[in-house]
Amino acid sequence: MRIIHIIPGSGGSFYCGNCLRDSKYVVALRKMGHEVIKVPMYLPLFADEHDLNDIPVFYGAISIYLKQLYPFFEKAPKWFDKILNSKPMLKMAAGMAGSTRAKGLSEMTISMLKGEHGHQHEELDRMIDWIRHHYAADVVHLSNALLSGLAPRIKEKLGVKVFCSLQDEDVWIDVMKPEFREEAWNLMHANASSIDRFISVSHYFSTFMKERIDIPDEKVKTIYLGIDPADYEHVPISEKPRNIGFISRMYEENGLDILVEAFISLKDRQGFQDVNLILTGGSTGDDKHYINKLRKRIDECGLHDQVEFLEDFEEKGRKEFFRKVSVVSVPVRIGEAFGLYLLESMASGVPVVQPALGAFPEIIRKSGGGIVYEPNQPEILTESLAKLLSDPQQLAGLSQSGYEGVHRYFDIFTHARELITAYETK
Repeated sequence: MRIIHIIPGSGGSFYCGNCLRDSKYVVALRKMGHEVIKVPMYLPLFADEHDLNDIPVFYGAISIYLKQLYPFFEKAPKWFDKILNSKPMLKMAAGMAGSTRAKGLSEMTISMLKGEHGHQHEELDRMIDWIRHHYAADVVHLSNALLSGLAPRIKEKLGVKVFCSLQDEDVWIDVMKPEFREEAWNLMHANASSIDRFISVSHYFSTFMKERIDIPDEKVKTIYLGIDPADYEHVPISEKPRNIGFISRMYEENGLDILVEAFISLKDRQGFQDVNLILTGGSTGDDKHYINKLRKRIDECGLHDQVEFLEDFEEKGRKEFFRKVSVVSVPVRIGEAFGLYLLESMASGVPVVQPALGAFPEIIRKSGGGIVYEPNQPEILTESLAKLLSDPQQLAGLSQSGYEGVHRYFDIFTHARELITAYETK
């Protein structure tokens, strides 16, 4: 089967779960004998990407932002667009403030959802022309419903099946002003008529999105995220230090401050002198002030030497991170549709401690590799971490259960076969 995955990139500036999800599916589908390419949008996917040298980044973030803000840029010469869309320029933009922020980009989100009727319609035609001349696909798979504005034109011009993943669209849309928010959900509903099937990453999020964009049950299929367990190094928990880890973009919405406050409280208790906090996942320019405040708070509490920030969060860096920690917690404030880091942690033998929000209870219950707590407050997280780190038998049991659960329920090849079945269904 010939498949195109259209994926918005993060530029490699932070741990992007959606980018990783799509790339892992692409690798699995290729290993199964299917012909699959990744087409990046906005920004490059990862800093260490090696298989996209001949594929342009469409809808380059700098160019489309300027055209949205200043319509006269729509008439700029092609050489000017080429400079703005060059990978060095886009990688530089990825680390700048506002590059991945929903606030302030509401108008552009609406324009993108309007597809051929939006300000970026010429870029849509450029993408379709490139696909037509370079790759005769059977299926085009959009990374999320914020890209659904592409679907009507792709369907019309290429005549192929169009699939669309569903994961955390609400996180982007619900911070918009009410008038933009309502229009965005309405446009996604309208675009759904050009999409053959939606693929949601959890049952929780399937139910949520069916209600939000008013689509029938039969048009949404839940296929869990997956990983290749062979990609991860399983180190017995008894051979690791009792360190706590955080792996995700380091910003307020992901609750890093909740974990830092929980760690500070934990260090005030007897019996946790050996416990350190290991943080990784990257950031953007928007996050620098927030991270600096946390560093200052850590220093004021005299814990500078017991908190480590790891800059490398790509493949080698993640393996180093998981060797250093015995438990992972990413206390996302409003929960998530899934959280790929849960699987990466458990495949490495590391239990997770998550708030009882979003799909976290569903995934942890299915895998058996962690615990949930509520409400999502530092003092409750402190108590959960203290109990788990004080109970080596429970820690080891969750480590083994999670490791086995990932192999049993979250193997990427199992889910890739489900995806192919969905593609082939009429």
